[in-house]
Amino acid sequence: MNDLRHFYINGEWVKPLQANDLAVENPATEETVATISLGTAADVDRAVAAAKMAFPIYSQFSVDERIALMEKLLQAYMDRYDEMAAAISMEMGAPISFATAAQADCGRGHISTALEALKTFEFERQVGNTLVVKEPIGVCGFITPWNWPINQITCKVAPALATGCTMVLKPSEIAPLSGYLFTEMMHQVGFPVGTYNMVNGDGPGVGAVIASHADVDMVSFTGSTRAGILVAKAAADTVKRVTQELGGKSPNIIFEDADLQRAVSAGVTSMMGNTGQSCNAPSRMLVQSSVYEQAVAIARQTAEQVAVDQPTKEGWHIGPLSSRVQFDKVQGLIAKGIEEGAEVVAGGLGKPQGLETGYFVKPTIFSGVNNQMTIAREEIFGPVLSMIPFDTEEQAIEIANDTPYGLAAYLSTGDDERAKRVAAQLRAGMVSLNSASQNYTAPFGGYKQSGNGREWGEFGFDDFLEIKGISR
Repeated sequence: MNDLRHFYINGEWVKPLQANDLAVENPATEETVATISLGTAADVDRAVAAAKMAFPIYSQFSVDERIALMEKLLQAYMDRYDEMAAAISMEMGAPISFATAAQADCGRGHISTALEALKTFEFERQVGNTLVVKEPIGVCGFITPWNWPINQITCKVAPALATGCTMVLKPSEIAPLSGYLFTEMMHQVGFPVGTYNMVNGDGPGVGAVIASHADVDMVSFTGSTRAGILVAKAAADTVKRVTQELGGKSPNIIFEDADLQRAVSAGVTSMMGNTGQSCNAPSRMLVQSSVYEQAVAIARQTAEQVAVDQPTKEGWHIGPLSSRVQFDKVQGLIAKGIEEGAEVVAGGLGKPQGLETGYFVKPTIFSGVNNQMTIAREEIFGPVLSMIPFDTEEQAIEIANDTPYGLAAYLSTGDDERAKRVAAQLRAGMVSLNSASQNYTAPFGGYKQSGNGREWGEFGFDDFLEIKGISR
């Protein structure tokens, strides 16, 4: 069992000021695999003070000096890449092949794209008689989730380092192994003492303290919309900048002129990826009525081919949900879908046969769903797809936008003009046409209650910069 009870503050591994142990569970085996400590406000105070002391030093580092440090960080990450994949697989149940190819790759991707963006980023430009300067915002607080743990750590830490900020990170207490490993890498690289700090803890004990802290200049949060609202309220009294990447209930519109087999199977596969635990998952499949029954049949066949198995096994299957709490939530929403009259065409309640231990669930497809049902409104965060019929283009757009969320949207059609027309009317921060994938240099973020600000690549820099005008 891993003893991970120390925090990283001011360049040192330190004990918490008050002991408060938490067992970290492997969701596939339900066994304890590590112990962390949950921090307190006093621990946060120490970490913020260290970051505040370091800011006048690190913020004055030249671009070339920051580039050199980030190149070392990228090398340190690649040297321990397989360890990172194994840690993620153990802490949140991602199958090892997926953890290696996708989850761990996010760390590499965000560090490398921030590094490349830094090499050409324009921190100064002349506008008339005014020199417009972009300067680091100061001490940043990061509160990150368990579903894509190193993705959300590095897509905040990397641009903050690139722009000259200092920081305090609170990784998810559900999946803290990857954050601890990343912190070991940061220690190895040799950033100025206090530039990067890490305090484990839960939302009330550490997250809320970071958000409300007077010496934190901005807070970046990824998680549920409910928790994001609490973060924003906690930050309001100090008028700090708040950026958030929150929930989603993303529509996947499939028109009758699309390649139906490809569009439906790709939509199901994407929904089931990461066991449905992705904020941008295409969880509402809107299908034109003329091909709806065919689409349901394809979705059923595709879901039945999605294997569920142990995370330690190589191969392209899905693993368990991240925790018992998440398992109970997903089971409850599947039951709610049945209660409200949706038809289960694949999966359903209970665990897959032979996987009684661990938080495994069946890949589930609901047909006959309307957009007012609970399973069409709430973010389930499990491998559960709702299929909704529509008649016209206008109706598809109306249903797609009829949600408090606006993170992502997906659209399949053989008509390029329709694709442009519909994409322009979708109230979402990201739109994928005909199963196109997103790359690390594209902006990631959403409209409405899916948050504010953008992450990834050069687009992730702006949240960490203040703009100053110097006229002469």
